[in-house]
Amino acid sequence: MTETDWKTALFNRRMLICVFTGFSSGLPLYILISLLPAWLRSEHVDLKSIGLFALIQLPFTWKFMWAPFFDRYTLPLGRRRGWLLLTQIALLLSIPAFGNLHPTLDLWSIAYLAALVAFFSASQDVVIDAYRRELLPDIELGLGNAVHVNAYKVASLVPGALSLVLADHLPWNTVFLLTALFMLPGLLMTLLVKEPAVIQGSPRTLRQAVVEPFHEFMTRHGWRSALLVLAFIFLYKLGDSMATALATPFYLDMGFSKTEIGLIAKNAGLWPSVIGGLLGGAWMVKLGINRALWVFGAIQMVAILGFAWLASVGHSLTWLAVVIGVEAFGVGLGTAAFVAFIAHTTNPLYTATQFALFTSLAAVPRTFANAATGWLVDWLGWTQFFLLCFVLAIPGMALLLKVAPWQEK
Repeated sequence: MTETDWKTALFNRRMLICVFTGFSSGLPLYILISLLPAWLRSEHVDLKSIGLFALIQLPFTWKFMWAPFFDRYTLPLGRRRGWLLLTQIALLLSIPAFGNLHPTLDLWSIAYLAALVAFFSASQDVVIDAYRRELLPDIELGLGNAVHVNAYKVASLVPGALSLVLADHLPWNTVFLLTALFMLPGLLMTLLVKEPAVIQGSPRTLRQAVVEPFHEFMTRHGWRSALLVLAFIFLYKLGDSMATALATPFYLDMGFSKTEIGLIAKNAGLWPSVIGGLLGGAWMVKLGINRALWVFGAIQMVAILGFAWLASVGHSLTWLAVVIGVEAFGVGLGTAAFVAFIAHTTNPLYTATQFALFTSLAAVPRTFANAATGWLVDWLGWTQFFLLCFVLAIPGMALLLKVAPWQEK
C-alpha cells in the first residue's frame, strides 16, 4: 500500500463510522470498569466487594450464546442497524438508574443493574463488531480496527475523567445522567448510516446461525489449530487486563484525588493511546498482523511494569502521567493488532456469532480473573500484584509461535 493509498484508506467515510462505533462500544464498558468502582470506593465499599463486581461482566463472556439471533433475525431498521438502535436506547435509559441507588444500602441492586447494563453493552458490541467486519474491506481491517480501538479508548475519558471531575462538584445521580447522554452520538449514527449488504450464504434458519459458525471454525484448519487460536485469544490480554482491573482504586490508594485522576491520569493516556492505535494500524500494513502481534505484544507487556514502579514511588503526578502514557501507548498498539487478528479470523458468513465467540473468550480474564484481583492485592500488595500480571502475560506471547509465526505475514 502506497502513502496515497494509506491516506485514502484512513480518511474515508468508513473510518468515520469506526470512530462512532468505537466510542459507543467503549462508553458503557468503561462506566462499569472505571466509573462504577470509583463511585463504590468513594462511598467506602471494600476492595474485595469491588473486585467481585467484575463478575457482572459475564455477558461479555457469554454473548456468543445469543449472537446467532443477530445473524438470523432482522428488525425493521435492518439486521445490523435495527438491533444496534434497540441496544443503544436500552443503554441510554438504564445507565442513569445507577444515580437512584446508594452503594452501602443497595449494593445488590447495583450489581443487578450493572449486570443488565453489561448485557445491553455486550449485545451492542456483537452488532457493532459484525457491522464493522461487513463494512471494511480486508485491506482496511488493520486501519479500521485501529480507529475503532482508538475511539473505544477515547470513550474511557468520559466515565474515567470527565465524570470523575464532575463527581467532585455534582451529585452522583446527575453524573450518571450526563454520562449516559454520551450515548446519543452513536444512536444518531445508527439512524444515518446504511445497512451493509447481506452476504450470499448467510444463515436462513436459527439452527444454521447457531451450529454452522462453530462447525466452520473448528473444521477450517483442524481441531488442534482451532484450540490453539482460542487459547491465544484467552491469554494474550490476560496480564494487561488484570493489571488495569483496579486501576482507579489503585490511584486512589496511592493518594491521588479524583480530580487528579480525571485531569492527569486519564488525559495522560489519551494521545499516547491515539498515537499507539493509529501507528499500530499503519505499521500493520507493512508488518502484517502476525509480526505486529509480536512487536506490539512485547511493548504491551513491558508497560505493565510501569504500574509496579508507580506503586513503589507512591504519589507523584509526574510518574503517574508517564506510567499511564506508556501503558496507553503499549495497549493501543497491542489491542489494534489483537482486534485485527480476531476480525481476520472471522468468516464473513457468520460475522456476529464468530466475532462474539472470539471476543467473549478474550473477555473471560476481565470477568473471572479480574474478580480475584481484590484478594490478590490484599495478599500480595500492589507492587507484587503488578509483577504477577507481567508473568501472566508470557503464555499468550509464547503461543504466537504456533498461531502467528513471525515468518508468516
